[in-house]
Amino acid sequence: MILEKKTYRTDEEKKIINNRINRIEGQLRGVKKMISEDAYCRDVLIQLSAIENSVKSLSNHVLEKHLYTCVTRDLENGDLEVIDELINLFKKFNN
Repeated sequence: MILEKKTYRTDEEKKIINNRINRIEGQLRGVKKMISEDAYCRDVLIQLSAIENSVKSLSNHVLEKHLYTCVTRDLENGDLEVIDELINLFKKFNN
């Protein structure tokens, strides 16, 4: 039987992540509006770059929490498969 892994986050952590996601959604809506209003390509690209940076920042935040919580827990429980999981995550981040 395969057990589904879960990450239990505090309400404060969920709030932090959701606030960042809401900001990213707002940025995306802004770009959508820029496109409908025929904004200059350079301006759209600058906003897209800002969105990309926001997403990377959020990803790094979640990765850091993952290392301190899930990975630490799994290693303490003798689950060395988490190392392969991390290697695959880092490969995805470097593409």
